[in-house]
Amino acid sequence: MLRAVLRTLGHSALRGPRQQVFALGSRGWCNGGGGGDGGGEGRCGPPRAGDGRACFTTPIFYVNAAPHIGHLYSALLADALARYRRLGTELPQGPDPAASLVRFSTGTDEHGLKIQQAAAAAGLTPSELCDRVSAQFRALFQEAGISVTDFLRTTEARHRRAVYHFWEVLRARGLLYKGLYEGWYCASDECFLPEGKVAWRPGPDGESRPVALESGHPVCWTKEENYIFRLSQFRDPLRQWLQDDPQAITPDPFRHTVLQWLEEDLPDLSVSRGNSHLYWGLPVPGDPTQTIYVWVDALVNYLTVIGYPDSEHKVWWPTTHHIIGKDILKFHAIYWPALLLGAGMTPPHRIYVHSHWTVHGQKMSKSLGNVVDPLTCLDRFTVDGFRYFLLRQGVPNWDCDYYEQKVVKLLDAELADALGGLLNRCTASSLNPTGIFPVFSTSCFPSMEGVTVAPTKAQPEDYALVRSVSALPLQVKSYYENFQIYKALEAVSTCVRQTNGFVQRNAPWKLNRENLADAQWMDTVLHVTLECLRVFGTLLQPVTPALADRLLSRLGISETERGLQDIGFLARYYGQPCPFEGRRLGPDTGLLFPRLDKSRARLAKVHST
Repeated sequence: MLRAVLRTLGHSALRGPRQQVFALGSRGWCNGGGGGDGGGEGRCGPPRAGDGRACFTTPIFYVNAAPHIGHLYSALLADALARYRRLGTELPQGPDPAASLVRFSTGTDEHGLKIQQAAAAAGLTPSELCDRVSAQFRALFQEAGISVTDFLRTTEARHRRAVYHFWEVLRARGLLYKGLYEGWYCASDECFLPEGKVAWRPGPDGESRPVALESGHPVCWTKEENYIFRLSQFRDPLRQWLQDDPQAITPDPFRHTVLQWLEEDLPDLSVSRGNSHLYWGLPVPGDPTQTIYVWVDALVNYLTVIGYPDSEHKVWWPTTHHIIGKDILKFHAIYWPALLLGAGMTPPHRIYVHSHWTVHGQKMSKSLGNVVDPLTCLDRFTVDGFRYFLLRQGVPNWDCDYYEQKVVKLLDAELADALGGLLNRCTASSLNPTGIFPVFSTSCFPSMEGVTVAPTKAQPEDYALVRSVSALPLQVKSYYENFQIYKALEAVSTCVRQTNGFVQRNAPWKLNRENLADAQWMDTVLHVTLECLRVFGTLLQPVTPALADRLLSRLGISETERGLQDIGFLARYYGQPCPFEGRRLGPDTGLLFPRLDKSRARLAKVHST
C-alpha cells in the first residue's frame, strides 16, 4: 500500500458546491458544471472539425542531456504522420505554414528538479543549460528534416500564460486543494510512486537503497505541503473514454495497460513542490512558496501551441494527435486526460505510443557509453537513409535494436539496389534513348487477364504486379491510420521487389527496337515500371522526402502532381488518358542512393593512405 497521508486543509469545503460531476452524455463527453475555460461548457463532444484539420505533437524533450536516437525516432514518427496527412489535404494558399490545415509541434521541457541538478553538475545556471540543450534539439530536427510548424520552449512567456490560465481554471472548478503529501518521490522520473512500485536494491557501496521498480532510478521519502489535484474523481470517466473509443490509445496493448492501471489505486495527484526544493519552474499563482509540478507545466504545452487560452485553440484541440514513448504513458493517458476533463475539455483525439531503441541488445546509457549520436548517424547514413531505417525497423509495440551493420544492410538492399537500381535501369539511355515517359500499349497488356489475341505479352505474374501496386495506396493509408508506418514501408518494399521481378522477367534490354512488336512491349514494360516508381516515390515522401523528390523529379513529375489525390496508377490500363505519357523525363542526377558498404570501403581506403 502507498504510505501517502493526505491531511487536507479545507478539503470538505472545497468538495462542496464547486465539486464537478463528469459523465458521458448520449453524444459524447460532457461536463456538469460551469467555471471552465470556455472550451467545453454546456457542450457534448468532442467536436470534430470537418475541414481536414489535424495537429500532431511530439513530447517536449527534457533538456538535462543531449538528444539521442530515441528522441529523433519520436520526432520522425510524428513527422511522417504529419507529412502523410499533408499529402492528402488541400492546403489553403498563403506564406504562413501555421495557417495550413496540418500543424506539427515539438519543443523542449525546461523546468524541474532534473534541470536544476544537471545545470549544477555542468557548472551552469539552469537558463544557460536550457539554452544550450534546446539549441541542440532544434539543430538536430532541422538537420533531420523534421517539418515542424512550432518549436516551443516551456520558458516562453506564451507558455507561462497558458499554464497559469489552466491552473486557475482547475482552481475555480474546485479541483485543487492544499494538503500534506507523503510518499516516495523519484527526482529522475519527476513523479511520486506507490509502495508497490518501489524496490530495495544494493547501491554502489553495497547498502540496500530504494529505487523505482520500472526505471531503477533512486527514490527518496518525501513529506511536504503541496497543492493536490482530485485525480481520484476521474477513474470512471477515464475508463469510459477508453472503452468508448478503442483507438484512443494505439497500439492496443498500451490501451489495455492503461485500463489495468485504472483498476488499481488512483490517489489524488500532488501538482506542486515546495519552492525550497524546486525553484526552477513556474510559481503557483498567488503562492510563491510553491512551484507548479513540472508535468502539469509540460503537458499544457499541447494547448499553448494551438493558441490556448485564446479561442483559436477550440478548432484545433479536437484534432490533436500525441506521439509519445511508452515510458511517459501514464502521464499522457491518465494524468493529462484527467486534467483536461477537469478543465472542461475533452481528452486528446489520439495517443500514439512507441517503444524504445536498444543498442546491441542493451538499453542506451551514458554509464555504458553506448548512447548513439543521431547527428553522426544522419551524416554517416544520409538524412533520408537514417530516416528510412528508423521508421522501417522501428515497431511501436516492442523495443528495437540498433547496430550499424543492420543499417547498412537494409539501406543497401532496399534503397540503393532495389529502388535506386530500378530507377537507374529504366531511365537509362540504353533502354529509353528518347528520354520520355513511354507509351503504354493496351494490345500488349490488355486490362482483362487471359486475353490471348496477339500481340498480348503480359503474363499472370505481370497482372499480379498491377493488382499489388493498385492496392498499395489504400494499404499504406490503413497502415498510417493504425500507426504502423513500418508496415507501410514494408508494403512499398515488397512492391519494389515485385517490380524488379517484372523487369527482370521481361528483360526489355533483350528486345529489338527495330521490331514494332518488340518496341511496343519494351515501351509498355518501361511505362508500367515508371508508373510503379511514381507510386513508390509519392508514398515515400513522408519518410524520405529528399530521396522521393529526386525520384519524382527524374520521372518528370511536377510538385503539383505529388499528392495522394494524384496517385492514380496505370491510367491507360484502366482505359483513362495518362497525363505523363510522352512527357520528357527530368534530368539525370546520378545514383538515387549510393551503396553504403562501397562508400565506407572507399572512405577507409582514403584514410589508410
